[in-house]
Amino acid sequence: MVKLQSRIPEGPLAEKWSNYKSNQNLVNPANKRKLDVIVIGTGLAGAAAAASMAEMGFKVKSFCYQDSSRRAHSIAAQGGINAAKNYQNDGDSTYRLFYDTIKGGDYRSREANVYRLAEVSNDIIDQCVAQGVPFAREYGGTLDNRSFGGALVSRTFYARGQTGQQLLLGAYQALSRQVKKGNVEMYPRMEMYNLVMVDGKARGIIARDVITGKLERYSAHSVVLASGGYGNVYFLSTMAMGANVSAIWQCYKKGAIFGNPSFIQIHPTCIPVHGEDQSKLTLMSESLRNDGRIWVPKKKEDALKLQKGEIGGVDIPEEDRDYYLERRYPAFGNLVPRDVASRAAKERCDAGYGVNSTGLAVFLDFKDAIKRLGKDVIEAKYGNLFQMYEKITDDNPYKNPMMIYPAIHYNMGGMWVDYELHTTIPGLFATGESNFSDHGANRLGASALMQGLADGYFVLPYTIQNYLADEINTPRFKTDIPEFDTAEKEVQDQLEKLMDVKGTMSVDTLHKKLGKIMWEGVGMARNKEGLKKAIEEIAKLKEEFWFHVNIPGELNDLNQELQKASRLADFIELGALMARDALHREESCGGHFREEFQTGEGEALRNDKDFTYVAAWEYKGDDKEPAMHKEVLNFEYIEVKQRNYK
Repeated sequence: MVKLQSRIPEGPLAEKWSNYKSNQNLVNPANKRKLDVIVIGTGLAGAAAAASMAEMGFKVKSFCYQDSSRRAHSIAAQGGINAAKNYQNDGDSTYRLFYDTIKGGDYRSREANVYRLAEVSNDIIDQCVAQGVPFAREYGGTLDNRSFGGALVSRTFYARGQTGQQLLLGAYQALSRQVKKGNVEMYPRMEMYNLVMVDGKARGIIARDVITGKLERYSAHSVVLASGGYGNVYFLSTMAMGANVSAIWQCYKKGAIFGNPSFIQIHPTCIPVHGEDQSKLTLMSESLRNDGRIWVPKKKEDALKLQKGEIGGVDIPEEDRDYYLERRYPAFGNLVPRDVASRAAKERCDAGYGVNSTGLAVFLDFKDAIKRLGKDVIEAKYGNLFQMYEKITDDNPYKNPMMIYPAIHYNMGGMWVDYELHTTIPGLFATGESNFSDHGANRLGASALMQGLADGYFVLPYTIQNYLADEINTPRFKTDIPEFDTAEKEVQDQLEKLMDVKGTMSVDTLHKKLGKIMWEGVGMARNKEGLKKAIEEIAKLKEEFWFHVNIPGELNDLNQELQKASRLADFIELGALMARDALHREESCGGHFREEFQTGEGEALRNDKDFTYVAAWEYKGDDKEPAMHKEVLNFEYIEVKQRNYK
């Protein structure tokens, strides 16, 4: 029987993390050398965790499926990273960052974890500056800030439109230093395929060399998941093509609890879909909403002309433009949270006011900003983003308004973890986007980088010691034991089963089918009938996959189609769980919008009486219904109320 224990420390909110660190178990330097930790993933959370633990003296084995740890998807987070430094002297504080994050997540996250995140945010900036991250600076040399959605202060630090890349380079340098010192063993081109448990504890992994196809065994005293998000279950997303759920899904099937799987973020500023053959969507940074104004025509006849290509956005006079976010949410305007902005764009397009050939786009216009600040200033702030947009669309955003539309971007759900980032499997930890802990039903912009680095640099290196302190008498063990034999055979059997199907449908064809089911049934707007239909269609697709998937090539070789098929098998099962989770939650909150539960003005309508909890799902078998457990969320320091960004 699973019993969820959040292990939140006693004491006042602002003192919980300090009290925890003052009373936790520690491992002395001599004993740290005896303990091995496996880290899956080399994005911000994984690289920071591996580098930090190695610096402390633990022996770390770091894995990534890319050819270099620098190629993790964290590089794609362009806009910035939040911290409560209050450099702008505009009223920011640790508490305000905490409050904005809880409110932005629509009161579906754990208070203690979120406060700790806000508390360590300032340390992240100091750490990254010391590493040489080239944050933007004011004329006098102090670090610059800009605003992001869901906040009335400027707290987002940035490096032009390359913040994620620059932060990852800083973490990569720290990781590389530890590789050079011999404290980290780096395993690129190795993908985790199974978790190995010994006596109920996470003790290693089965990984596949993606070049040779050979399965390898690795043991450790603890395993850390930092494998990122699972948005590619929708096929089209802003995530890297290789992003997948498989690492955490295998852990789920070994007994780790999955928290809030249906909490998916839709980002409002994505370049719209342009064709059936598209395999990837491109994000335009939320930072653009600082100076860009979002609008559609007021007149439907103008929208029809735009859709037919008879006129362009510049041809519509100012008085005929509907700046609908500024109209509906005057206090926050274009900087409302992502879920609010996304639903507003969908509402306008559904009403017939879309501005491209498909009718599924709105304008993001910099005309006023260029007039106010000058083109040179806009180019200095956003130049690489404008260049990227022009390369993809062949349209000049300095002259014509950008076209944007919401798209899948991030998942707030993930492995259920306690205050220590410990899953329900002893010795298995989850960090960054792999866990559910900090963002509730909607993540505020610029908080993904904050959470990844907070977990990696300033949280996990402390909390993991509370577990490892009891492992110092556990010797390193070989991998020729029955538990590793069984785990490897499970992987081998699964891969052989995939290769033996020899059907007629490509992996991408089946993945697109899944993506269509997910977007229509478990996407931006959900309802009871649509979710039930999605569950039925996913079950049929699962059967179709195992009868008709075609995987060319060899099993023991470089075989990207086999990689994709293995990931898709997990995505199909995940999709069913996401639909089931969304079906059970009869309320609207954050990115989870049930059409049956909305206010008269079309806003999300929560049911705090019945659903103020984390839905934590337990795997019971391939052909059995998963069991749902509840972690009740108690709000002692914040008044829970309807979100208002007006």
